[in-house]
Amino acid sequence: MSEIRTQVQFVDIDEDMAGQRIDNFLRNQLKNLPKSMVYRILRKGEVRVNKKRIKAEYKLQAGDIVRIPPVTIEEKQEESQPLNTKLNKVAELEHLIIYEDDHILVLNKPSGTAVHGGSGLKFGAIEALRALRPQSRFLELVHRIDRDTSGILLVAKKRSALRHLQAQFRAKTVQKYYFALVMGQWKSNCKQVTAPLLKNEVNSIVRVNAQGKPSETRFKIIEKFSQATLVQASPITGRTHQIRVHTQYTGHPIAWDDRYGDRRFDAYMSQVGLDRLFLHAANIKFQHPSNDQWMEVDAPMEEKLSRVLVGLRQLT
Repeated sequence: MSEIRTQVQFVDIDEDMAGQRIDNFLRNQLKNLPKSMVYRILRKGEVRVNKKRIKAEYKLQAGDIVRIPPVTIEEKQEESQPLNTKLNKVAELEHLIIYEDDHILVLNKPSGTAVHGGSGLKFGAIEALRALRPQSRFLELVHRIDRDTSGILLVAKKRSALRHLQAQFRAKTVQKYYFALVMGQWKSNCKQVTAPLLKNEVNSIVRVNAQGKPSETRFKIIEKFSQATLVQASPITGRTHQIRVHTQYTGHPIAWDDRYGDRRFDAYMSQVGLDRLFLHAANIKFQHPSNDQWMEVDAPMEEKLSRVLVGLRQLT
């Protein structure tokens, strides 16, 4: 383990940086500094904005000058090079970038890759993208999808783009469409599920509960098989595991869902080569943050999922 002593920094806040809380800004600037240390230097008044002490909830404004004091950061050798040990995995994400411009990047995230590091993981998709784009001053997740879910992951390359896109998500104007392969015969009249969802904060298991948050998912049948149905799912709200729990609630859990699935159905799906959650974020529609023009992006399913559908057609 080694220690790094940083130098005092003065950062001019531009329009793209404005609007974020000072504590979040510092955590982004001092990535290896423990969260407790960030709040300690704020409490002690070592961080100044325009030469004045500020509180953690202060929101930066364009034209502000932030003084970041020198700090000592412990750098663990095994954590300083997590990406170097997995260069191949990082490099593989390059060909999964399906759209990129000066404001946004859209990744067709593979199943099994977390969107960010944490919970024992050294790094996730966003850390890998930062390694692929070291010249980018800003890369942040606009939203999240489950680790085992594949498909569209929207990343902002400017803070103004992040604010613009997150405002669309809050206003529920972003349209997202997933492909899910579910157990049994989905009823054609089941086009909407509005069961409220409650998350257990201890184990992160989500259940339908009257005390939960209002939740809505819309469904459309794409293709029927003898013991399964391919549906299009469109979440109107963005609750944790929403599609997975709503399909389970209707009696049609998603294939190979290790939390909410049916083991007998999973065994049946193994016959056609499925060994991962069959949930794929296939399409997204939103207003581009630079010009408010509507934009639509499609993410193709990986070949493994396509082969599963071919196999099911042969079994039917």
